[in-house]
Amino acid sequence: MATITMHDVGKIYPDGTRAVGAMNLAVGDGEFLVLVGPSGCGKSTALRMIAGLEDVTEGTISIDNVVVNDVRPKDRDIAMVFQNYALYPHMTVYDNMAFGLKLRKVPKDEIRQQVNAAAEMLEITELLERKPKALSGGQRQRVAMGRAIVREPAVFLMDEPLSNLDAKLRVQMRSELTGLHQRLGTTTVYVTHDQVEAMTLGHRVAVMRPVSPERPYNLQQVAAPTELFNNPANLFVAGFIGSPSMNLVYGTLTQDDAGVVHLGFCDKTVTVDARAVDGHPGIEDYFGMQVVVGIRPSAMEDARVSTRSESETIEVESLVNELLGSETYVHFELPSPPVLTPDVEENLRDQGLDASSLGDTTKFTARISPDVDVPDFTQLRLAIDTPKIHFFDAETSDKIGYRAWDDHSADELFTQRS
Repeated sequence: MATITMHDVGKIYPDGTRAVGAMNLAVGDGEFLVLVGPSGCGKSTALRMIAGLEDVTEGTISIDNVVVNDVRPKDRDIAMVFQNYALYPHMTVYDNMAFGLKLRKVPKDEIRQQVNAAAEMLEITELLERKPKALSGGQRQRVAMGRAIVREPAVFLMDEPLSNLDAKLRVQMRSELTGLHQRLGTTTVYVTHDQVEAMTLGHRVAVMRPVSPERPYNLQQVAAPTELFNNPANLFVAGFIGSPSMNLVYGTLTQDDAGVVHLGFCDKTVTVDARAVDGHPGIEDYFGMQVVVGIRPSAMEDARVSTRSESETIEVESLVNELLGSETYVHFELPSPPVLTPDVEENLRDQGLDASSLGDTTKFTARISPDVDVPDFTQLRLAIDTPKIHFFDAETSDKIGYRAWDDHSADELFTQRS
């Protein structure tokens, strides 16, 4: 096993395009760390730099405290699993798995022992004499994993290895990957755009976004999955983590003579539980100012089955309802312009549009019990679990009370293990 440290790592292509900037990340010995983010955020580029498949333009990458910027990929003691599996079509499964060991001049008996052990672990022993074209997607994925395992590397690097599988098989393989890591304990860096994979697999998750002239760095937050969900550092993380995504709307906080805090948004007002205020240190400075309010769909429920007080409810009109068996999603709109986050502003600017193109209503989603019958286009009263409300600075997009992202120290920010 090994540790991985990225210090001020950047990647700039010859045409001047920056893919990665100011990346500081420390991966602990035996940790399973996931890089997640939308397409173009630099996660695969970062992984390929760790592997040595991309040159590092800025900064240093260390494996077990040894700088590997100029070390060849084959000398880094890493094994990589690719999205397309990269199996040799003319070789049998056995030969595919044994190929790396043969290159290292490992004795035949030892090769046979290691391949058979990995095949048994992955339950592909009966496939050893087949060729890749005779395998299903899930079987090819297991072979690719087996080829990595037999090398007994210090680090596994995985670049979206499940993306070519169907939904049911992805769920199965996620479980198998978790069990595999528990048995082997090998340090693993895993890239995905699928937040479900990220949240279920990672000890910690690093959320990335594309760089821009205004924001020349990718990393937004690195934390345990529950921390990302419950305490997002900014609007990007809040909107990216969670499915359906967090509802966002402009609002104003006020405090009455009795010290009770109220939240006004659109034409509605709710009383805010003191725990929501306590969870946002310094929020008193925002009283009377416009803030961005974040409410997850799971933080709202039908008032008919809620224990919340009436002051914590709002009345809405349901537009579309999605019954998913274990839960129902109610979709509705509020009379407020959509929140103009920096990402939205960048997208509008790239398309030559302005904020008026977004319309004057904000779409909301609530998750309620499937036992509650809610016909489309009916009035519905929803109770809000106000201790779970999030408040963000409308100008900076940072969560109020969360330490600003002004320090890219790997030692300070990224060495906490879940």
